[in-house]
Amino acid sequence: MTRVDFYSLEPDSRGDRFILACRLVERIRAQELRVLILCPDREEARHLDRLLWTLRQESFLPHGLVGSVDAALTPILISLDGSPASECQVLLNLSRELPPGLERFERLCDLVDNDPALRQAGRARFRAYRERGYAPNHHQIRL
Repeated sequence: MTRVDFYSLEPDSRGDRFILACRLVERIRAQELRVLILCPDREEARHLDRLLWTLRQESFLPHGLVGSVDAALTPILISLDGSPASECQVLLNLSRELPPGLERFERLCDLVDNDPALRQAGRARFRAYRERGYAPNHHQIRL
């Protein structure tokens, strides 16, 4: 069964879920795992793409938007719809909905920041994971 980790930012955090996503991706890639980031909003996906390029001057996170890179060769993919169904072990959910096909991943990281609408949607997803038999681990993060 997929391991579900729920990440929420502490109220006094200065960052947002996109900065958190970049930091998580960096840690996940250090384990040499492939990551699919579900980000259904095209502008938010482009924003995340730019952040991943500029996260740290001394690091490189090979990534790209699905459809603009070779998915088989790119270990970090940003997807608008959860495709492709390639061999990614980890899914980062930046969507407001439950991700489609989450059972095909070893691990799901669901990210929420302090925007009230996003927090409300996050609480609904947390309940939905539990209703589907998952036991989400909750991590509060300060950026």
